[in-house]
Amino acid sequence: MHTLSIRKILLSLVVLPLAANLAMAESIIVQSTTSTKNSGLYDYILPIVQKETGLTVNVVAVGTGQAIKNAERCDGDVLLVHAKASEEKFVKDGFGIERFDLMYNDFVIVGPSSDPAKVNGMKDVTGALTKIANSKALFASRGDDSGTHKAELRLWKGANIDPTGASGQWYRETGSGMGATLNTSVGMGAYVLSDRASWANFGNKGDFKIHVEGDSALFNQYGVIRVNPAKCPSTKVQAGQKFVDWLISERGQNTIASYRVNGDQLFYPNAN
Repeated sequence: MHTLSIRKILLSLVVLPLAANLAMAESIIVQSTTSTKNSGLYDYILPIVQKETGLTVNVVAVGTGQAIKNAERCDGDVLLVHAKASEEKFVKDGFGIERFDLMYNDFVIVGPSSDPAKVNGMKDVTGALTKIANSKALFASRGDDSGTHKAELRLWKGANIDPTGASGQWYRETGSGMGATLNTSVGMGAYVLSDRASWANFGNKGDFKIHVEGDSALFNQYGVIRVNPAKCPSTKVQAGQKFVDWLISERGQNTIASYRVNGDQLFYPNAN
């Protein structure tokens, strides 16, 4: 009996803290753009988030358009994407509680060193796209309703060009994420619009380099939104808010700013 009692006591010393830890553990689903994942940002910040908040953050990385659709179907607790007009509509339609600016970087046009359209060094993205279209140089588009794809279409529109008329010719739509589209563009020697962070963390650059950068039209803003429980009663309200609060806090913003690849800062926090 004495031995049995000791065993029960020892077992309780193990089981009770374990049960308490399990009770304290919280997990959320973040519907996210692929660029934040491809850049390596989540691999950097999420272990810090877990350590400081107790949250386990599960990221579903898809194009912004798909991420918004997933969140509207209540398949997530937080939305983190980069298409501001679509994000504001998400909130206006009642699916999101409040949108916060989170961070920004920029888009760049990369392509082969041979530069068939002769756009290297240009800061005028409209002029560069016009030269690409006029020369019929290959251009790879994500074609997936992502934030990057939306930005690309906006830029073509600004140049008064509809590239979809050349779909399958010099304009190639991959229907894929940023990493896969970069791989495709390198394989076929095509220009491509990429967010700078994904390009910096991309490992299969070959002879590709940045040709066009620095135009204000290439600004790339990211936003974060908590899913509205009025539309999605199953959403984890407190845990989702805890994650959003951490991201836009001074600590979260400083952590985002500290993420670097090869010494280069990839995201610039601007929640405040």
